[in-house]
Amino acid sequence: MSAIRNLLLFLSFSLIMSSCGVPEKVEYGEATQELITLLDNDPALKSMLESSIAKAKAINPDRNTNPVQTLEEYYEFITWAETTMPWAIVEKETYPEIFDNIFQGFCVFYFLIDQPLPELEGKGLVNNSLQYYGPFAQWLTTFSKTWGNYLDTEASWNEAHYQLALNDPNFGLQHGWYEDPSNWKTFNQFFARYLKSPEMRPIASADADSVVVAFADSQPQGIWAIDGNSNLVEKEGVPVKSATLKSVAALIGEGSAYKDAFANGTLTHSFLNVNDYHRYHFPLSGTVKELRIIQGINPTGGQLWWDGENKRYAFNPTAKTGWQSVETRGCLILETADYGLVALLPIGMGVVGSVNFEDNLTPGTTVAKGDMLGHFAFGGSDFVMIFQEHVQFQLQAPMEADGQTYKHMLMGEQLGTVTLKGS
Repeated sequence: MSAIRNLLLFLSFSLIMSSCGVPEKVEYGEATQELITLLDNDPALKSMLESSIAKAKAINPDRNTNPVQTLEEYYEFITWAETTMPWAIVEKETYPEIFDNIFQGFCVFYFLIDQPLPELEGKGLVNNSLQYYGPFAQWLTTFSKTWGNYLDTEASWNEAHYQLALNDPNFGLQHGWYEDPSNWKTFNQFFARYLKSPEMRPIASADADSVVVAFADSQPQGIWAIDGNSNLVEKEGVPVKSATLKSVAALIGEGSAYKDAFANGTLTHSFLNVNDYHRYHFPLSGTVKELRIIQGINPTGGQLWWDGENKRYAFNPTAKTGWQSVETRGCLILETADYGLVALLPIGMGVVGSVNFEDNLTPGTTVAKGDMLGHFAFGGSDFVMIFQEHVQFQLQAPMEADGQTYKHMLMGEQLGTVTLKGS
């Protein structure tokens, strides 16, 4: 049951009050006030936001699934969202089941600001939509942090919220994998929950350096080649067009001593959904050479759209390649014993305001396959792994029946193998 439903109740109440001639004064939240100030000082940006909301309404005019259809309603929505849960408790019969899960609520938030705008064409953005456009994207990061701060408070979690998660099989709480729920005093403690014990995620071939394991509960997305100029190459062999997105060196970070170490290498990445276990682990053993957090923005990545036939929002994290280069991300360079350097990049995505490494990790730290690497706070997320030129990585994740997509995997399961080219 999504928080969007509570918004609909709030909007319905506001309409009733207005029809009775009773003025309804909204006390805007801190992030909302910042947005209003930003838009008052930038009429062009304000006009683009109004256009994006209008386009979203034209695509999906049903208020049950797209409740924010004016700028004023957007302000009310953002104010409400600053201190709400990713889902909320209302009677199941009140509104359609479109928002019965946390993912749909997450999608509608971004659907409003991911509409293509002609004013943003030709600016080198991942998509010509507001969530990627500098001034609005920076405010969106501010909002994410404001919301994240609330989700770090005890007001964000209670027994009713726990029961919602327990009754949603997508979270996997029924499997007995996780720590004692009494440890969860805030939503983010639940979201970044620990396993009950390492045995809950056995590490495949723990002593075999050639076996690469899944770094997180996630869905593999495929393999991409890197050319001699450290630029990403699409599956069809065509270089990614945007100069701001194709550079693996930019993804790793211009401040890294290893930014050019992966020319002619291989990139793979996997998508973590909002209900997944959101701690990530080392897929290989080795020694930490470098680790940094790279501040970026936090759009959704991929492609988001309204599926009118099935009355649901849908998301494809591989619709565009290279969007990870603009996201807030971590980058850890791992030196393996036999297979050179491996870059490990947890990628913030959507309302992830936090990408975290474990406190014990510093340059020189020796780690074993399966050791804890870090965690995300709330949101969907992505994880990128890059191998060097002399290494052949073979993705061995099981496929769905369609033969086009990979099945969801658990952390520690065999993701693939590495061999030295020519051996």
